Amino acid sequence: MQLIFATNNQNKVKEIASILPSTIEVKSLKDAGINIDIPEPHETLKENASEKSRTIFKLTHQNCFSEDTGLEVDVLNGAPGVKSARYAGEPANDEKNIEKLLNELSPKPNSSARFRTVVSLIWNEEEYFFEGVCEGKIIDEKLGENGFGYDPVFVPNGSDKTFAQMNLEEKNQFSHRKKAVSKLTEFLNSVSRNETK
Repeated sequence: MQLIFATNNQNKVKEIASILPSTIEVKSLKDAGINIDIPEPHETLKENASEKSRTIFKLTHQNCFSEDTGLEVDVLNGAPGVKSARYAGEPANDEKNIEKLLNELSPKPNSSARFRTVVSLIWNEEEYFFEGVCEGKIIDEKLGENGFGYDPVFVPNGSDKTFAQMNLEEKNQFSHRKKAVSKLTEFLNSVSRNETK
């Protein structure tokens, strides 16, 4: 089974490929020979995920999926949320985003937060959605060298490490993306079983 993943983010490709079973081959936009940057103009993760998968489906007419992920910090009323990737402005920059977040949280250490991922799958011309959430907190200094985005300042509930201090296997025990992609995998397994009956 082959799926185009509507992203140019190789970190996300690597992470999702580590979650999906080996029977599902993930092709990034680059792998599929598609060189576009899809806008994320909407106010919700679901709408942005849908925009990306629908754009690629219109181009390729192949089964594909996309995801949009946001960091929601309670004391910031859910910000940066849907604006997470470009919180500090264009172009997207992880270091500047973290710097802005920590500046806004400086009087509020260990702020409760969550990562939320919404996956949009277009399968046989129908669209399906899967969501995963990871609760945790934002700490006031960057720790760890792994991961990407806000991983160096996010500690998931049940751990004393930031995502950036974990390897992929450890991160997947908590990850919002893992939870959403696991639901996607269950769906794909069920449809493939039905198709082989």
